[in-house]
Amino acid sequence: MTLPLAFTPAEADLLGRTADALCAYLGRPVIAEIVSEAGDGYEWALFALPLAPQDDDEDKPRVQAGGPGARFLGNCGGLDLSDGQAVDCEFLWAIQLSDLEGVRYIKVDAQGEEVAWTDALTDLLPFDLQDAQAPADDEEDEDDEEEDGEDAPDRNA
Repeated sequence: MTLPLAFTPAEADLLGRTADALCAYLGRPVIAEIVSEAGDGYEWALFALPLAPQDDDEDKPRVQAGGPGARFLGNCGGLDLSDGQAVDCEFLWAIQLSDLEGVRYIKVDAQGEEVAWTDALTDLLPFDLQDAQAPADDEEDEDDEEEDGEDAPDRNA
């Protein structure tokens, strides 16, 4: 069975957390948005940096993010994009969904080139955002007992 060419809620959450991590890492707002290609039947997620009006560097790859009905991911770097206006941005990269066998995700770089493809979304992301599993309760108790054991310094001395 092939998955639909739409991001699942878990995939969208991971992409949103990636955008938030990029905001913290870069110290700038990063916009992540899911875009639907209605005619082609697939979705892709773009990552972009909003440009200020004075940013006129023609060498930066540009993209319009937002607009009516935009599906933003994460917190958008704290920007309020609820007005439905498109935002001029520097295009960073995108993840496109694919129906190729063994390839669900294709990473597209700022120049529009397909640079990586995989069946595991985490392989294409710049951060490992897997949820760390908390140790089991009995493991925590063992650690506490070891700290309180005979090798521990006498606190009453």
